[in-house]
Amino acid sequence: MRTLLNIIWLVLCGFWMALGYLAAGVICCILIVTIPFGLASFRIARYALWPFGRTVVDRRDAGSPSFVGNVIWFLFAGLWLAIGHVFTGIALCVTLIGIPLGVANFKMIPVSLMPLGKEIVELP
Repeated sequence: MRTLLNIIWLVLCGFWMALGYLAAGVICCILIVTIPFGLASFRIARYALWPFGRTVVDRRDAGSPSFVGNVIWFLFAGLWLAIGHVFTGIALCVTLIGIPLGVANFKMIPVSLMPLGKEIVELP
């Protein structure tokens, strides 16, 4: 079931959301100071391509630098990516088949707003 949902996700919205994260990552990597943001964006782009069967957990070793970085990320990229998830989630929830995909979009909003200090893990 995960594979079927991931394939439908990839076709309907995953590819486009991943492109948004990739664009944010490339822009962040062009500027030397924001390379950690770019790496986090690339990590989320992989998650946006194939989200079912994975989850986001907090890293225990993340400290105050992650919080400061998340505030900067929120202002420059996170808000816009979260708005993309909201609109895509609403559009997917219009159809009966798209409801699980819309809910998955809404679940990705917290990690799109604050990616630093998070880790994406496979579910058993």
